[in-house]
Amino acid sequence: MKVNLEVNRQLKQGLYVITDPSLTPGEQLPQAVMQALQGGACMVQYRDKSDNHSLRLQQASRLLELCRQFQVPLIINDDIELAMEIKADGIHLGKNDDDYKVARQRLGNETIIGISCYNDLERARHFAAMGADYVAFGRFYPSSTKPKAEEANPALLREARAELQLPVVAIGGITGDNGAPLVEAGADLLAVIHGVFGQTDIRGAAESICNLYPPSSQDCDAHNSKQEAI
Repeated sequence: MKVNLEVNRQLKQGLYVITDPSLTPGEQLPQAVMQALQGGACMVQYRDKSDNHSLRLQQASRLLELCRQFQVPLIINDDIELAMEIKADGIHLGKNDDDYKVARQRLGNETIIGISCYNDLERARHFAAMGADYVAFGRFYPSSTKPKAEEANPALLREARAELQLPVVAIGGITGDNGAPLVEAGADLLAVIHGVFGQTDIRGAAESICNLYPPSSQDCDAHNSKQEAI
């Protein structure tokens, strides 16, 4: 199995926040992401499915600046061109094998490439062998973002954690109240949208999820003391 060890060492355990334009529209986005970073998020994914390229370029570039200040990776959802244009740290891809091959060829081995694996361990094995840098499973709980997404069981995380030599991400309806069983089952990262950006206290929601991990396994506490005002 090919494992990109140099990239994998960049990925810490903890909270992986994913943006949603319906929750943080327009000018609210940078402030919301900054609050999540102050709360300890150790990775950020910019996700916007609109066709407004100039807006997406502007927003992604601003988030990259924020992520650089907090020294966490910025991942672009399913847009190789945008990831290349802003020199993002990585990209997250969905179902198509060819997308992975193209992304790796165009973005290079230093770029983080994550893959959605839903509830399919065989798919995760396949992309791990191809050289993916993390695999994401879920949804584990009811999700307002993807209510019809395939349901996954925490036992899948245990199997993946025991077998795969790369970070395992859990996604889908996760909050500080329900995330602990997923961490116990082996999730290296909890990917969260509404459970952070849909909350009145974004920083507090982020902190509650970060606190599910032992302090020695992630840098949540370090983020909390940094960048109080940008």
